[in-house]
This record gives sequence, C-alpha cells and structure tokens, in this order.
Amino acid sequence: MARRRRRNPWVSVGEILVWVLFATLLFPVGFAGWAIGHYTSLGKSSGTAALSTVTVTVKSPEPTQTTTKVPTAPATTTAQATTTSASAAGDPAKGKAVFASAGCGSCHAFKPAGSSGTIGPNLDSAPAADAKKDSMSLTAFVRQSIVDPNAYVASGYPKGVMPQTFGQQLSKAQLDDLVAFIAQGAK
Repeated sequence: MARRRRRNPWVSVGEILVWVLFATLLFPVGFAGWAIGHYTSLGKSSGTAALSTVTVTVKSPEPTQTTTKVPTAPATTTAQATTTSASAAGDPAKGKAVFASAGCGSCHAFKPAGSSGTIGPNLDSAPAADAKKDSMSLTAFVRQSIVDPNAYVASGYPKGVMPQTFGQQLSKAQLDDLVAFIAQGAK
C-alpha cells in the first residue's frame, strides 16, 4: 500500500492568513471607492450618477434656408454650403439641450429652459443689463461669462461660485449653441 503524503500544516495556515488579509483589505478599499463615487456624484443618487438620462423636448425653429454652390471646376474643388440663419453663430434649439445637460438650470433661473435656480443670476434679465453695464454686446458678454465667469461677476454674487471649466468641457459648437440660446431668451 502506498502511503498518503501528509499536507504541510504551515501551507494551510499561510493560505488562511492570505485570505483573511485579502478580506480585511477588501472592505476598506471598497468603502473608500463607494465614498469617492458618492461624493463626486454631486448630489445625484448614488449608483446612477454615470447613467443619468436627461430628456429635453424642443420645438424646432423655423427651417433654415441653405444654398449649396455646385462646383464648376474639376473634381478637386469642394462644394461649400452657406446658411442664411443664425445657425452660423449657434443653434438656440441645440443650446437648450446643452443648457440642460451642463446643469445650468440647477443654478440659474431661465424661463425658456423652465429652470428656477437661485444660486446664480437670473438669465432672463441679468445678462442684458450686465452686458450694458460692461459695454459689451450680449452674445460676447454671455460667452465671456461662460468661459471666464470671474471676468464680470453680477452684483450680489460672490466670485468663484460658477465652475471655471465650461470653456474646456464644452466644444466650440456646444458653446456657440448655448450662447445663442441664452442670448435669444435674455431680455
């Protein structure tokens, strides 16, 4: 008969210690990950911060007139489209979606967006009045207020409250659309 080999007791104890150490470290690391994720969700319910969906219903604006020039030269020339609407400066309908997705309504009241935030200035009237005070066109003032919010701070509001990162977070098209939306609705 063959003799059965006895298992080394130190290997069993070592394996148990490794598993206990693994379980002991797993709980604090998991809790720290949850806490960081919960803190960075900025008030959104935990677990859905990355999966939130925003639905915006927008009436379509008047149709734009588009003229396309047909090339008469050889095939190496490209056709150029020109539009006769304000879409070259931004599309207000798309700007409404940017306003909603960027969370602007949580801080600003703005009737065209249906928002009632009170942390920042009321966008129904403040941009026009503040642009006049700062001797700027409304669109230039709105753009500057988004990209460099501390360049002009409305009276009664502290510096540094509005995020300084929208200039980097929004694409040029999104920024143009957002500026067009706010400028169109401001009085």
